[in-house]
Amino acid sequence: MQRLTPLLLVGVLLTWLTPVGAQTPDYIIQSNGAPMRALVQPPGQTPRLATPTPTPAAAAVKADAPASGALAAKPSTRGKIRIGVILPTESSALGEAAAVVRSGVEAAAQVEQSAELYSVDATGDNVVERYRAAVADGVNVVIGPLSRESIAKLAPSVTVPTIALNSIDRQAAANPKLYSLSLIVEGEARQLARLMRDDGRANPLLVVGGDALSQRLGKAFADEWRAVTGKPARQMAFDANDMTPLLQAAGEADAVALALDVAQAAKLKSALTPDVPVYGTSQLNVGGVQPELAGVRFIDMPWFLMPAHPAVQRYPHPAVPLTRQTERLYALGIDAYRLAVQLAVSRPGAAVRLDGVTGDLKLGRDRAFERQLPAGVMGGNALQ
Repeated sequence: MQRLTPLLLVGVLLTWLTPVGAQTPDYIIQSNGAPMRALVQPPGQTPRLATPTPTPAAAAVKADAPASGALAAKPSTRGKIRIGVILPTESSALGEAAAVVRSGVEAAAQVEQSAELYSVDATGDNVVERYRAAVADGVNVVIGPLSRESIAKLAPSVTVPTIALNSIDRQAAANPKLYSLSLIVEGEARQLARLMRDDGRANPLLVVGGDALSQRLGKAFADEWRAVTGKPARQMAFDANDMTPLLQAAGEADAVALALDVAQAAKLKSALTPDVPVYGTSQLNVGGVQPELAGVRFIDMPWFLMPAHPAVQRYPHPAVPLTRQTERLYALGIDAYRLAVQLAVSRPGAAVRLDGVTGDLKLGRDRAFERQLPAGVMGGNALQ
């Protein structure tokens, strides 16, 4: 695992691992601003599902890899897809996040009963060894790893369709059987730029915070805006101590795009006049009552915005609610399972699409699944 720095320990991006805030540089952990719900079980164990009735598929899953690192496997069912779930559930840094992802995978498996799960704990130190052992034991397709470090180490050794749950570094060895399914913030920023263009916005103001996530979000938005309109987006830094210049610039723009954390976004939105259209990403949708952000047009996954979506209705939610940010990892696990089943039976090179709970998923360039998200309005559940 990558060494944590003091800055990352207090920074934000997709999920705090514990209430005291251990983090890693990986986007999948850093992208959430709120702390994870303290798991009732020890780190590495799976949160209880809302529909815990045992099923044949659930019985095939051993929830925890032994402390020795031995493979947690059950005898294979003849003719059934066998999915290796290779996640760092015993890692002090990534264990709780990995457990939430795995609980989503298991929730989907309990419903579908179309594959047998083979659960393996692996970190960057042993991921290649554990992967090869799983494949030798009959795994057809793999979900994981979680960290960029582990993905890079595993890339040259991938021999069956493998869905990495993070973006793949450009330095990693190219492998046609290695896919990427992630909640990467840059994808949302690019979609937000296209949404604003499609809404007829021609002169937006992009407001960017000073933290690493906001900077990444802002850069991706600005790059996409230039690509789809041929014009640069006016960009200003957020300054909580003097918002006068921002408010003046917002009055001259036809919309405001927020690359800010929730607190900064709420402060700025409250200071804007109600007639200014404001846009944001799922970073702002942390659940609960957010009156300061009412009216913000934002994008997020169907799991939260489309309760009537067939897949959202099909799969159980955790019995004990997670934070909104952390539950995105649970939804990611559901779609990872569904894609794994597709990849296990698809011909090489076949188009792969999924109307998923994390978005409309389509296999794009560089073997990465692109997510198209629905749009909603903060303060209500109406989709536009």
